[in-house]
Amino acid sequence: MTDTRTARTVARKMGIKGGSRAHLAGAPDSVVAAMCLPALDLCDELTSEFDYLHLFVTRQHQMRAQFPVMRDRLRAGGMLWVSWPKRGRLGTDLTMKSVIAIGYDLGMVESTCLRIDEVWAGLKFTHPKPGKVYANSYGTLPAHYA
Repeated sequence: MTDTRTARTVARKMGIKGGSRAHLAGAPDSVVAAMCLPALDLCDELTSEFDYLHLFVTRQHQMRAQFPVMRDRLRAGGMLWVSWPKRGRLGTDLTMKSVIAIGYDLGMVESTCLRIDEVWAGLKFTHPKPGKVYANSYGTLPAHYA
């Protein structure tokens, strides 16, 4: 019996749509290849607003420095993915818990977590919905974002 289902690429699992205005920061070439991205309006500079942003970091201080810059360029309804090496690889000090905590500290809420490849994990952040209460044991939105 032949499997006729369409293979679900990493990009498809992430919800990345072709034609989206996008920027990838610090993305290793091998990881970009593994994601099987659709055709995107890929920009080298963070100008105007974006549908899809992706930050690849190995250290908490990198995430704290770069996340707000990217957050401020994310359009309403857009998604900001953060990827970090899993299980302490590449000397990272990031874990899923710390990535969530930093994201909440900086005014975004997380939803989907997935494996990008053998080394990298990814976590999707979006703008919080006004009036919605977010209960997460790893992070709390500052009052001015809630």
